[in-house]
Amino acid sequence: MAMFSLALRGRAKPNPLLAWRVLHFRNFCSGRLGLSMSESDSSVPPVAGTKFLDSFKEEFEIGSRVISLETGEIARFANGAVVLGMEGTQVLSTVSAGKGDAVRDFLPLTVDYQEKQFAQGVIPNTFMRREGAPKERELLCGRLIDRPIRPLFPAGFYHEIQVMASVLCSDGKQDPDVLAANATSAALMLSDIPWGGPIGVVRLGRICGQFVVNPTMDELSLSDLNLVYACTRDKTLMIDVQAREISEKDLEAGLRLAHPEAVKYLEPQIRLAARAGKQKKEYKLSMVSEQIFEKVRNIAEAPIDAVFTDPSYGKFERGEALEKITQDVRSALEKECDEQSLKALPKVVDNVRKKVVRKRIISEGNRIDGRHLEEVRPIYCKAGRLPQLHGSALFNRGDTQVLCTVTLGAPQDAQRLDSLVGPPTKRFMLHYSFPPFCIDEVGKRTGLNRREVGHGTLAEKALVAVLPPEEDFPYTVRINSEVMASDGSTSMATVCGGSMALMDAGIPLREHVAGVSVGLVTDVDSETGEITDYRILTDILGLEDHLGDIDFKIAGTRNGVTAIQLDIKPAGIPLDIICECLEPARKGRLQILDHMEKEISVPRNQDDRNSPRLVTLKFSNDAIRRFIGPLGALKRKIEEETGARISVGDGTITIGAKNQAVMEKVQDKVDFIVGREIEVGGIYKGIVTSIKEYGAFVEFNGGQQGLLHISELSHEPVSRVSDVVSVGQQISLMCIGQDVRGNIKLSRKAILRRSESEEKGVAEGSAPVTKEKPNIWASLENVSKGEHQKSTPEELPASKMKKIETNQSVSLQPAVVIRSAAECDEEEKSAGLSKTSKRAPKAKGTLNKDSKQKIAQSSNNKPDSSTLSSMLAESLSQMGGEKKIVSEDEGEANLDDQNKESDVQTPLKPEKLKLGTKVTAKIYQIRARGLVLDLGDGIRGMYRFEPNGEREFTIGDELRVKCSSFTSKGIPVMSLVDKE
Repeated sequence: MAMFSLALRGRAKPNPLLAWRVLHFRNFCSGRLGLSMSESDSSVPPVAGTKFLDSFKEEFEIGSRVISLETGEIARFANGAVVLGMEGTQVLSTVSAGKGDAVRDFLPLTVDYQEKQFAQGVIPNTFMRREGAPKERELLCGRLIDRPIRPLFPAGFYHEIQVMASVLCSDGKQDPDVLAANATSAALMLSDIPWGGPIGVVRLGRICGQFVVNPTMDELSLSDLNLVYACTRDKTLMIDVQAREISEKDLEAGLRLAHPEAVKYLEPQIRLAARAGKQKKEYKLSMVSEQIFEKVRNIAEAPIDAVFTDPSYGKFERGEALEKITQDVRSALEKECDEQSLKALPKVVDNVRKKVVRKRIISEGNRIDGRHLEEVRPIYCKAGRLPQLHGSALFNRGDTQVLCTVTLGAPQDAQRLDSLVGPPTKRFMLHYSFPPFCIDEVGKRTGLNRREVGHGTLAEKALVAVLPPEEDFPYTVRINSEVMASDGSTSMATVCGGSMALMDAGIPLREHVAGVSVGLVTDVDSETGEITDYRILTDILGLEDHLGDIDFKIAGTRNGVTAIQLDIKPAGIPLDIICECLEPARKGRLQILDHMEKEISVPRNQDDRNSPRLVTLKFSNDAIRRFIGPLGALKRKIEEETGARISVGDGTITIGAKNQAVMEKVQDKVDFIVGREIEVGGIYKGIVTSIKEYGAFVEFNGGQQGLLHISELSHEPVSRVSDVVSVGQQISLMCIGQDVRGNIKLSRKAILRRSESEEKGVAEGSAPVTKEKPNIWASLENVSKGEHQKSTPEELPASKMKKIETNQSVSLQPAVVIRSAAECDEEEKSAGLSKTSKRAPKAKGTLNKDSKQKIAQSSNNKPDSSTLSSMLAESLSQMGGEKKIVSEDEGEANLDDQNKESDVQTPLKPEKLKLGTKVTAKIYQIRARGLVLDLGDGIRGMYRFEPNGEREFTIGDELRVKCSSFTSKGIPVMSLVDKE
């Protein structure tokens, strides 16, 4: 370092980097400083060899879009690998074959499709920042690839095959699923695996009546058809359709257009395979010799035919009989020690069953259960099977049974999708479950199952076409389909049950949707492989699905098709036969719709008890910030207290509640915190903050202040404001306008005089209009005089309380229940919600422990008879926990109603009493400002406390009183005789 310092001395502004280079130092060497070799000492490193990758590419055009097939550059070690590109989307598909000759009797084909987030330049939003388990979309795309390629493997080829398709990049314009299917076909053509391809897969849409080949995602959002079609040169292999009630005629036109477009994919694959493909390898095929087949058939054919001839067999009885036949054949072969035949016995017996069933259907037209070819199994359906749920339905078709339930939720309950294309959320979900007990088996319940996901998605496609638009019905909807018994077409039974459950939940569907599965049995020429004869079967059983050639699931309404899924077992079926199956499916669907519409044909009107509620309120961002609170604490507190779900957007607050009661509770809290737009004639709840001589100031609607003038308190003259309201009391008010200074004017008496018909026509603020609750009162227990009476009516809305009509069925029950003093005082305490630190004024009387009440009246408080009458009317109107404010006339009418033994609405006029009449009365009830007295003969009177008076009263005590006056309704006002 000393030499380094001397070398730099004398320079004005040395360049450090230059000094390092002059002294042959390197800046970094694996994180450490070190000397570098001089150019003269360094030896020239050897030049690496350059490898040129042989790449083969084919380009062609389909639907005005250029498509490229490329191989040789990526994944060279795979048995077959192809990159297919369309515009800005590229998909890699690879194929590999297992080593060795494993002994099995099925084709272990595995198709894995994966969409990683790097394809769109995004880091996964998971904790580990990695892709997790396969999503539903990835499973569905894997099934879309599997279904058309599986039938083309040769018979007896049971080697393990794995297909892996992954999206390399995506511009979001094209759905990669169809690209992956074509890339897989090209990869199989390049491999040494025997396969009867190639195939072509194309997507077709329809916009404004015009078909579009290979539509973009934006075009699909405008299309009423999403058709995926796979085929060979002359036969159909797979159809997958989601539509909005497209007619069978238009659907057939779309299929016939899709076939030649899909065939355009074949020639480029053949040319690419000719240039870069491998020689097909000779794999060992597990074939059964003709000799073994004939030997087993001679033993088993006759008893198998007898089982299938008898239509009385059920699913499990038939299975047990066929299993017994298999065991008899096994015993016969064991006696002969035929090991070769024993190894192939299960497969040979299954082939014999297939030939017997197919022969009877082709030649005789007889099906396994004795039905005609176009006959649908007996149907039983029931809507509202579980009335406690939002919606439910039980659907039976033959032995197949499905229970469907509907659950409604708020918009934030929608499923979030992390796919490369398509919408980010999904508000309608159908989850299909196939438990082992539905086929009387034992098994484990694991995670996502490919079959369950596929069946559920098919039913979901069928039903989403008839849902109301999100603007009209913003709820999130989830259907759970539980298969209770399975004997074929459980996915189509899910469509039927799901449609009924949606109707039962009150969702306004445009039409009912039903589904039916159509099968096909063909007779093929063994030499040419051409179909010589065939039969179409409507509503196939599970065994007919297994022994037949196709499973053609078609769902739709009376107007058209909404979803299709076609699976084919042989190496393709001519398109003409496929199109011929549409008409039997339509006839079967109409039969099923008739049964469904007999059970439920229109959406039910749900009551407030079970129906969820959804409201979107608009506020300013400042108001929303007040509602959320610090770090969302206030919003979370409201959700915890009410059980509702609240989502906040830009200027909106969306509330999702379990029922109307919860919704009203949340809205009250929102109105109190945030408030809403004040409208003249709107009804609001507020808290009295201060009392003046001329009126009371009320805080309402999110902290706004309004004046309740003394003239607007009651219809009767009010001498003191504190006689009617108190600080901290919560009351309902109507906005009647503004004064010249812009102050808000409120009225209490405007609510008291409103009739029931007016209440129905005026919406409460901006709250949504809801269905009126039925005015039902529960029965009341008769109690003797002198005891505390408790009311048990069902809770009614305060704004919709009615007078009870007279009828004989309730004549034995009291129409109005007068509460005890303790109950009424407790009610007043709970009603006074003090927001400020000021205390609400205490009641003038307190109840002692010995059930006595000591009353102390102040000298400056002079309640008159009208105030006491109003006070008693308020106490009589507070029934079932309702905080309803009624007028004096209403209160006196209710008091008169209670005085009667029968339910007579006319006021009671105590004709037996005259001014100055003295009677002995019993104390019936103690109130803060007076007593309710039982005068005998069903007559009640009232006594007001005198100023500066102090006395202890007990319920049941007898007092000597005198009639001093009458109210306008004829209620006697009494005074104490001993006070004269």
